[in-house]
Amino acid sequence: MALVLASGSPRRSEMLKMIGIRDFRILPDGSEETIDPVDSPEQTVCKLALQKAMNVSRLCDSGDTILAADTLVYLGDMPLAKPSDGEDAANMLRALSGRKHTVYTGVAIVKGDTRTVTAEHTDVYFRELSEAEILAYACTDEPVDKAGAYAAQGRGAVFIERVDGEFFNVMGLPLCRLTVMLRDFGFEV
Repeated sequence: MALVLASGSPRRSEMLKMIGIRDFRILPDGSEETIDPVDSPEQTVCKLALQKAMNVSRLCDSGDTILAADTLVYLGDMPLAKPSDGEDAANMLRALSGRKHTVYTGVAIVKGDTRTVTAEHTDVYFRELSEAEILAYACTDEPVDKAGAYAAQGRGAVFIERVDGEFFNVMGLPLCRLTVMLRDFGFEV
């Protein structure tokens, strides 16, 4: 049974291996993502994840199982995507400082005509950050490809006071929910 991960994220690959999935192919979707402002955060990440899975499924064999995910950070009702540069990252971190934000991940699995998609959310509470901390972190490579401009599994972990919900969701793949989904598609996890 062939599993295709429609993501170039090294974190998602590592998490799949962590739960015992070692035999999978990586085929990222390079299409442009668009967010419809009328959609809820759950709807947005589900649509984006399903779009990725469907795009990649067109490049695969009909028997392949495609796994795609999309993660967005919301501060209130404002989505925080990946920062465009260090200054953008610093601005995002200033906005997150001392506040709660919510990380949403949509997960889609497609195999032939069978599709399933779901969303998970996790509330993350940042402590107050000093300007020096913000600038020092924004100058590293870590925030560049991360929604919300931080990595919970990296140096950004020191900003987090508390997490309400699944921690791995903050890293981009809700493993508890994903395990159940993969079992429904015949994978032993």
